[in-house]
Amino acid sequence: MNEQSLGWDDYRFILAVGRAGSLNGAAKRLAVSHPTVFRRINAIERALGARLFERARDGYTATPTGEEVIAVAAEIETRIAATERRLAGLDARLSGRIRVTTVEPVLYGLLPPLLAKFRREHPGIVLELVADNAVRDLSRREADVALRPGGKPPEGLIGRKVARLAAAVYRPRTLRLPRGAGPEALADCDWVVPDDSLAHIGMAQWLHRQRYDERAVLRANSLLALRDAAANGIGLAVLPCFLGDADRRLARVGEPLEGLAADLWLLSHPDLRRTERIRVFSEAMREGLARLQPVLDGRGGSA
Repeated sequence: MNEQSLGWDDYRFILAVGRAGSLNGAAKRLAVSHPTVFRRINAIERALGARLFERARDGYTATPTGEEVIAVAAEIETRIAATERRLAGLDARLSGRIRVTTVEPVLYGLLPPLLAKFRREHPGIVLELVADNAVRDLSRREADVALRPGGKPPEGLIGRKVARLAAAVYRPRTLRLPRGAGPEALADCDWVVPDDSLAHIGMAQWLHRQRYDERAVLRANSLLALRDAAANGIGLAVLPCFLGDADRRLARVGEPLEGLAADLWLLSHPDLRRTERIRVFSEAMREGLARLQPVLDGRGGSA
């Protein structure tokens, strides 16, 4: 017999049958079907060239060889459980790395004060930031946490709405519009607009519906670039209110646009939900963004 040829999954089946004394009991423990356990035990015995269990009408009884293998399986299980507890204990410490991904405007326009406060409170945690319009694969650990505007989170991720982001039209303060001109009456103005890589966002779609994109004099794949272009007098722009209201070179045209508010989601993988550093980071972002909600809503600030 060569026990080294067995994998942990094989040992799990042997241990389950040994403890339950029946295929049905083992199947319940393993959350598999009765035939699956039957086939697996037979295959293991053939591979080992040894009989592990005596079959009887009232159940399965381990042979001397089977008892030896069951003991090995129990020892492996104990070691795995101890390792998992040790790793869980390490994760319970507020130290280690958190890789955060989000879109450019949120990273540069919102997060720095929240991250600075978090670092003061948790100096043992190192933050890695990725500003990217592409969606990072959290299941492959390309990031631990994502902050993303949009709809419901992808399947397989834990999502929590942490803010609602309003958007509005902004003009350079040096540009004077006709008295009473609102967001829907600006067809004669020059515009700076998102390029095709951002065609999916609500602000780009609103510009297209209004046909303002036909008056585009500058296109960019960055909302920060559009903000700076508008602030320097190139044209009008549609921007998140937290981005436009914070720039004294810009003035808002009217109130936030109806239908353009987007939910900001905090996403993580279910496997990380018990990791303490991820938990405290997520809670810190939720609390910090909740305090900023009046800014994110664009309450006041129109010009």
